[in-house]
Amino acid sequence: MSGQREPRGEEHRDDDASSAPDLDVVLSSRVRIARNLHGLPFVNKASEDQCEHVVKTTRHLLMHIPSNDRMIWVDLEQSSSHERQLLVERHLISRQHADNNIRRGVAVAENEQSSVMINEEDHVRMQVLRSGLQLSDANEACRSMDESLGNHLEYAYRERWGHLSACPTNVGTGIRLSAMLHLPALRLTNDIDRVRQAAKDLHLAVRGFYGEGSESTGNFYQVSNQVTLGRSEEAILDEFEGTIIPTLVRYERAARQVLFDKHRRELEDRVFRAFGMLGTARMLKLEEAKKLLSSLRLGVCLDMLRETDANITMNTIDNLMLLVQPGHLRQHVNCTISPEQARGVRADLVRQILIGD
Repeated sequence: MSGQREPRGEEHRDDDASSAPDLDVVLSSRVRIARNLHGLPFVNKASEDQCEHVVKTTRHLLMHIPSNDRMIWVDLEQSSSHERQLLVERHLISRQHADNNIRRGVAVAENEQSSVMINEEDHVRMQVLRSGLQLSDANEACRSMDESLGNHLEYAYRERWGHLSACPTNVGTGIRLSAMLHLPALRLTNDIDRVRQAAKDLHLAVRGFYGEGSESTGNFYQVSNQVTLGRSEEAILDEFEGTIIPTLVRYERAARQVLFDKHRRELEDRVFRAFGMLGTARMLKLEEAKKLLSSLRLGVCLDMLRETDANITMNTIDNLMLLVQPGHLRQHVNCTISPEQARGVRADLVRQILIGD
């Protein structure tokens, strides 16, 4: 990747996912902070020279400011479409950042727990990722990064409005908290629309696996705050981590228990059918693989696979959710493959990891 190491494909994060809190429902937590530089137009109005200035200034700081995480710079203009796809699949950059055609880049921590997008929608968008429900930890790390950069940069700020952003929903603190939730039971009990409506009433955004503009795949939903103006970071974090996400976790667990108690035969059929298909299929489309892996993950969470010889963990399934994606399949075979070839490679990889075939 422009002479640097590509994102790894064998695991998602370096934090200990197996012991992360609420991992049965919360796949990951993310804290993102948006900042713009004082005296420069927002990215969508900036000239090529101004975008270049932002890149040079921030790249130098990110590569030289002392940090707990060693950062690797990726010049997105010089990267291949495959390299950018890997970064999107690993949630280190947005699809918009990958597809844009302006001067831009990203600094990625070596452990892939944080990244800083330069000239995405804002001049600087830093984010920290953690497994499970660890928003406070992610927030502390992201705020530390923000303070380190802020000591050397003058951010666009107004006393009345707070930090300025190209997106009105980021004006104020500029902070966006999100959690990636696995909600298969709420989907099966037809309660997911009620969750969406409740989220709307609470001014939350419910998006798909890749955030804004994406659809839910494998019953994964990204839930995030939408309002930052007029509220402190502490208040946003306390409500989101202390009330909103725990409430959704309780709803999902309750729905799982209802399915287990009242519809166990149907639930077992769904889980074991998924296990059988994943363990024998010779071709798998991406959407099909994710749906089957979602059902299998639900079975693992409910400890329904004890009678099989397979030693399948949530971590195994979560890694497969990543590895079955197009960019990672291409990385796996180390060559360009057609969509039809990808279905065969995907099925072979899933069988190999799940049952050692």
